[in-house]
Amino acid sequence: MRRREFIALLGSATAAWPLAVRAQAAVPMVGFMAAGSRAALRDELEAFEAGLKQLGFFPGQNVALEYRFAAGQYERFQELAADLVRRQVSVLAVSSPPGALAPKRATTTIPIVFSIGADPVAAGLVPTLSRPGGNITGIYQFTTGLEAKRLGLLHEMVPKVETIGVLVNPSYPAADSQIRDVGEAATSLRVQLVIVRANKENEFDAAFSTVVAQRAGALLVCASPFFNATRQQLILLAARHGLPAIFEWRDYAAAGGLMSYGTDLSEAYHQVGVYAARIIKGEKPSDLPIVQSTKFEFVINLSTAKALHIEVPPTLSARADEIIE
Repeated sequence: MRRREFIALLGSATAAWPLAVRAQAAVPMVGFMAAGSRAALRDELEAFEAGLKQLGFFPGQNVALEYRFAAGQYERFQELAADLVRRQVSVLAVSSPPGALAPKRATTTIPIVFSIGADPVAAGLVPTLSRPGGNITGIYQFTTGLEAKRLGLLHEMVPKVETIGVLVNPSYPAADSQIRDVGEAATSLRVQLVIVRANKENEFDAAFSTVVAQRAGALLVCASPFFNATRQQLILLAARHGLPAIFEWRDYAAAGGLMSYGTDLSEAYHQVGVYAARIIKGEKPSDLPIVQSTKFEFVINLSTAKALHIEVPPTLSARADEIIE
């Protein structure tokens, strides 16, 4: 190759470099911050990515994903949020009220899409559900308002039990309302409650020991992202102590818990992906109303019932959306 031709070729290649860099930088980046662990949220993350794909965004091709997991350590949320803000993500997706409040404090410009079980208005995230305003919108899973319903289902499963334990995460913003709701329901059902609290894994053994010592014959595990992240440990402890227990998500029942009642978690995460994609396409979060989950799942694990020597009432099994053999 002649010297003049080489210089011309080198010049054209050099001129193309900034274009390649700009093209790479133009790929939107979505940050995702969750209360649990990647392993515990495998199905939910698949649903989230399916929501992105539904509107034409494929991870690793035309959108980049940055995942951050608090693994039940709420105190890490602010640090994780700050990291994603520094990376200048195009959209920041989050789960749990503490997880949503952290990026709200960290940025007023980056769009935020949350998926939480507590009332987002009561949690201080948005002023109204129809017009969230600002840089934040999301999905209201409507789980923390179901504790009274779960208590009723548990009582129907074991009607002779007069004392029921209630496990609450005191760090969860809706903990006080959860205790109030189950207290009112217990009065109507004429059962006694043993309230125990835990926000660390090493507190579980003491909580279960207290429930058993107080002669509680069943257990309600209140909604909490931390409990969901540690659900296998809770399920094993309930089995070890012979406690019929009800939980919030289907994943609990699928993993061996006796019962679950709650909204479809995968559907909520799918909607987070859809909203993130719509924002990338140019829509403003302030114009996207809060989506309220409307699909509820009541699941009974028949194998666990048999292991606990419980005969499932026909009226209860007839209402179940799914019975796991």
